[in-house]
Amino acid sequence: MRKPVASSLSRSAMLCAALALGTSCKSVEPHTTPSEDTTAPPEVSTQEPMTETKSETEKETPTRRGNSPWLQARVGDRVAYSFSANRKAMGRQQPGTVPEAAVAGVVTLEVVAVELPWVWVTLYFTEDGGAPSRRPMLARPLVVPVRADESRALEVPREGKQSTEQLTAAGRHWEAKRYLNDKRAFDGPLENRLYAATPGPLYLTNGLLDASVTLAGFAMGGGSQLTLVEARQGQEGGTGVPPTLARPWGPGTWFDMRMETEGTTSVLRTCQAAERGFILRQQVTPPTSGAACPDFAQAEAVPLEEAVLARIWESLDARQWPPAPEGLAPAKRETLTVGTHQVPVLQFETAQPQANNIRVQAYAADPWEDALAGLAHEARFQPLLDRITPNGGGTQLTDWGVWVPGATP
Repeated sequence: MRKPVASSLSRSAMLCAALALGTSCKSVEPHTTPSEDTTAPPEVSTQEPMTETKSETEKETPTRRGNSPWLQARVGDRVAYSFSANRKAMGRQQPGTVPEAAVAGVVTLEVVAVELPWVWVTLYFTEDGGAPSRRPMLARPLVVPVRADESRALEVPREGKQSTEQLTAAGRHWEAKRYLNDKRAFDGPLENRLYAATPGPLYLTNGLLDASVTLAGFAMGGGSQLTLVEARQGQEGGTGVPPTLARPWGPGTWFDMRMETEGTTSVLRTCQAAERGFILRQQVTPPTSGAACPDFAQAEAVPLEEAVLARIWESLDARQWPPAPEGLAPAKRETLTVGTHQVPVLQFETAQPQANNIRVQAYAADPWEDALAGLAHEARFQPLLDRITPNGGGTQLTDWGVWVPGATP
């Protein structure tokens, strides 16, 4: 069972989960010229952060800080990738092993509104034929407000052996750089990333042309893949209407989890943002006054394309809804109070005779329920309540909201 407050966005977390869960996936065949360097230098970076020496004009026009291509975003800018993910058992498996699973389709990111400093992007998954994905976690379009100007320095190195190549994809010719990071000698995955040397319309995903992860070790096989199939630019002059954050992916939102351990209670707030093609996630103690999420200076930064790849992998765990953990009694329909929200839930109770306890878990009856408007995607698919009675201990979602100025759930 996924921990309620665990990050679902970081590349390292996805790969760790992949190794634990475990068919190799196809990759774009490279036609490469090996680089002399065995480790690639940082490729994803931005300008220096604003300092006191900036001009007064720059200070008065914060929506123009930096020269990110996000500042020239147009309504209708769009990229689409075919995707696949699968895992299968290799050899004898232990009881309780996560079952085999596979998913495939097309994921699309499209700019639907521009009100600098915010660029509003929709993210949606479809079957290969164009119908909405049947996977519960991928079944609805999600909204992602992305900040286009520069609030902090961002740098994420691209790992692995670097080479260069040329290819045609989505009807265009690309000069590209490949990063091959092979950890199979240590029971790790083979990571393959192909990026356009000049991102152009691929700024939405930092120039990604192709990405794959091939698993190895731990008696599990499988992997995941993204391959560019469409890239287009919108028309100049359009602004669009910012959508509500009723179904947010995560950026622009916050949620609180209460944790009880050995008689001690604490509350942790997860704040999420997006800036110039990166997802930002930070966990803090809820502030008693002021902004709900006042500062992302120390937030973890994950490239948007890596977050998409991780979400596809995680969807393998939710083939049905509600989840039906083995051995649980039939669920009871209840209503859970979360802050000012009344949420219909399905409650499972599991006896733990050895400890003379009962474990109570509550999941959203429908993870896309209107009562959950504004709640981050990751929290919708975790237990809203997970506690032990009568001895106490566990976690519970206690509140959530949106923080982007002017946004409504």
